[in-house]
Amino acid sequence: MRTTTGPARHRAKKRLFKRTKGFRGGRSNLLRTAKETLLRADAYAYRDRRTRRREFRKLWIIRINAAVRQHGMRYSLFVNGLKKARIELDRKMLAELAVHDAEAFGQIVEQVKEVLQAA
Repeated sequence: MRTTTGPARHRAKKRLFKRTKGFRGGRSNLLRTAKETLLRADAYAYRDRRTRRREFRKLWIIRINAAVRQHGMRYSLFVNGLKKARIELDRKMLAELAVHDAEAFGQIVEQVKEVLQAA
């Protein structure tokens, strides 16, 4: 006869309930409901890890655009100038500079302007 309540099953349930700790109602202590909830939670977590990257990139672009416009440029022109000037800073670093070190960011913008005027 096949047994369903052995040590392995007990460990698996214990692992599952450990992950559902803090969920509301039966979702934290009823096996079937907890399994379903965890499946959905994992799907949301996977999806939202990608969404978070997308949101951060949008935020960095907004910050860079705002800082560049204070220097009388547009974001698209600035990015084009960065490539032509061979300045390899990613958007995250540029946004950090724009927020925390406006002077250094201003120097980068000046370099980009020079390259664009020369071309």
